[in-house]
Amino acid sequence: MTRTRDAALHPSGASCAPLRVAAEPGSAAKPLSFPELSVIVSVLLLIPAQLVLPHPQCLDFQPPFKPPWHLEFCTQYEQFGCCDQKTDNSIAERYWDIIDILGLPGYELCGDILKEIMCQECSPYAAHLYDAEDPYTPVRELPGLCFGFCSEFHAKCRHLVKYLTGNKVLQEASERDMTTFCSMVDLADQDYCYPNVLKNTGLNDNLGKVVEDRRGCLQLCLTEVANSLRNPVLMLHSHDDTHRMFIAEQVGFVWVYLRDGSRLEQPFLDMSGEVLTTPWLGDERGFLGMAFHPQYRDNGRFFIYYSILVNSQLEKIRISEMRVSSHDMNMADPYSERVILEIEEPAANHNGGQLLFGLDGYLYIFTGDGGKAGDPFGKYGNAQNKSALLGKVLRIDVNGSDLSGKPYRIPPDNPFLNDPGARPEVFAYGVRNMWRCSVDRGDPVSRYGRGRIFCGDVGQNRYEEIDIIVKGGNYGWRAKEGFECYDLKLCHNTSLNDTLPIFAYAHHVGKSVTGGYVYRGCESPNLNGLYIFGDFMNGRIMALEEDKMTGNWKERSVCMGDTKTCSFPGLINHHHKFIISFGEDEAGELYFLATSYPSSSSPFGTVFKFMDPSRRAPPEKCKQKPLPVKVRGKKVPFTPRELTVLAVNEKPTRPPPRKFKFTTKPPETSRSKPTSTTASVTTASSTLIPQRKPADKKALKKNKLNKLMKKKVLSKQAAVAQMKNTALKQKSNAQGKKPAVKKPNGKKAKAPPKKAPLEKANNQTVAAKLKKKAPKTLSKPKVKKNPKKKEKSFKERGTQSAWT
Repeated sequence: MTRTRDAALHPSGASCAPLRVAAEPGSAAKPLSFPELSVIVSVLLLIPAQLVLPHPQCLDFQPPFKPPWHLEFCTQYEQFGCCDQKTDNSIAERYWDIIDILGLPGYELCGDILKEIMCQECSPYAAHLYDAEDPYTPVRELPGLCFGFCSEFHAKCRHLVKYLTGNKVLQEASERDMTTFCSMVDLADQDYCYPNVLKNTGLNDNLGKVVEDRRGCLQLCLTEVANSLRNPVLMLHSHDDTHRMFIAEQVGFVWVYLRDGSRLEQPFLDMSGEVLTTPWLGDERGFLGMAFHPQYRDNGRFFIYYSILVNSQLEKIRISEMRVSSHDMNMADPYSERVILEIEEPAANHNGGQLLFGLDGYLYIFTGDGGKAGDPFGKYGNAQNKSALLGKVLRIDVNGSDLSGKPYRIPPDNPFLNDPGARPEVFAYGVRNMWRCSVDRGDPVSRYGRGRIFCGDVGQNRYEEIDIIVKGGNYGWRAKEGFECYDLKLCHNTSLNDTLPIFAYAHHVGKSVTGGYVYRGCESPNLNGLYIFGDFMNGRIMALEEDKMTGNWKERSVCMGDTKTCSFPGLINHHHKFIISFGEDEAGELYFLATSYPSSSSPFGTVFKFMDPSRRAPPEKCKQKPLPVKVRGKKVPFTPRELTVLAVNEKPTRPPPRKFKFTTKPPETSRSKPTSTTASVTTASSTLIPQRKPADKKALKKNKLNKLMKKKVLSKQAAVAQMKNTALKQKSNAQGKKPAVKKPNGKKAKAPPKKAPLEKANNQTVAAKLKKKAPKTLSKPKVKKNPKKKEKSFKERGTQSAWT
């Protein structure tokens, strides 16, 4: 039974059926007769289907979207669905091809129901209607139709089946038996067959919104981007329109990843001989930061932040400038290093490590408080000591040198420039160990939030916090940890004017924050404006959402989607526990870097990309045109290792849309024997397809559509009115014009006289009455007379959608 039904529903279902049902050993396949099939199907319909709630899904195995412009044909899905204008035009063209064959009677009888069936490709639940949620089976050619709707379709329009599918089993079933045919095209889950799927409020109320579980946790999915990395500490792009990604390992290697997912065999930068790090679990030293100059495309400058050991005993952090190689855009010049700043580190931990350029063009440097517990250095600790560079946010101008010989200048608006007890480089202070900061690129439309700097500051014993960096801000450490007091004596000092975090969480939630990004990408519109970050120790991913009216931020829990939510090829719903860093590509899409074993020598680091399974952007909106990348060495192709939800990355096979070729001119008749019989369409059966009279060329010249009707798909009333108008004119012309008859001497007889003025006036009166019945939005066609122009088919008269 399953084999027969699969063969009927899918164009090549017989070959794919064994993937769904394994036959018993030694069993012989015996085809069932239609009466037997009908009985079995009827019995199966009595079995209650198990309630399942799959997510919306399109035939390309991706989430639905909101089209950028309105749809001309399948207008019921222009707010949210699976069709853009290109797909909508394609469906309209196929539709009018069929209508051209059917003619006016067929259009009036079956035009509406045919459109409903064909437009299900645009439904947000198209994958369920066409069985595309199972990637092992080809997409069926007919959508799942509920039994009642199918019965109506079969009673009035069963002759359309051969135009909708080339499957012989379905065609034969439609001619023989309604029950068998409708059982074949029905769905086991009645919530998803058409038109029941439109009436289910539980399915349609939250279309396009981020899926939430019962606890309100946002369910997201992931794709694997890179793997086999040794503690990947950062991922960034170079702002040069090449859309390359640079991924740095803690040991000191920086690798180039191309748009196709491949990695260049030679590293962009190798600092492993200079970087201080060990294979100990949780060692915070190593290659920690990197930033490309805003004009990197022109000057090739970038900056790095790493740990060094001087004379085998003194530990420092070093910030240096380097340049790209002059002969290879994918390699740094190893001899171009110029040290910008070195800061002594009193302990092995709390090394900071973030470098970034703000929108002001200055370089921001984020240092830790020096290490150990409770910032024990000095009376108030390094973080509250503005004369120390540790526990600070520093800001410098790297586009020049000062008079004292320093390889940088101090921005003139730095907040403590005139404070004799402060270092002029200090931009903000009172931080413990900010781990991963980012610049908000702003809302894609309004630019709201553009330029804000977000940081995750790792806490001591109780709280982790998220801060927005402001000029001159004091972030409280060591007086405060999160919103609470840590050092009571310092905390009660009224001179402290602390900048409070926008969010803090206790250690029962997580123990080491990893700062993230505000999502401003294109592919997942629902995530726009969410600040997404994580926790290193427990692998938890979190999000913050801003209330723009009050400026407050509230937490939105993020979790991996369940099996049904992430049932798309290539998607996964799990990741490694230790979240080291977050990254953003040149298009604004968001990634994070994690490992299953946090050692600098452990090759288990993986890069994951976020994906919202409930809604995506229109297919053409997010396409990028990267500049070409000249590759001199070898490329290592990407081989995914993580197990996907579907355990398959292949998309279901889909047969190409059926094309109809037909002749718009009537067949030629013998000159010696005039005839008035109508020409039948050659591609259709005379018993099923209404015949139409051949159109007179002179009459067709008067009925050309204007440009407006080429830009809008005619409604049913307009199409019918137009067809009736044409038919009446053709009939009147045929009555007023007699066919030419050969004379006995072989010469043609004279043409019949022109119409009388009264008859012509009567025809114009009929045309005017039909025009009044047409929609008011359609003006009278203004057509230039062109006798050489070919006549248009009914499809061209009835729709423009396929040609705009």
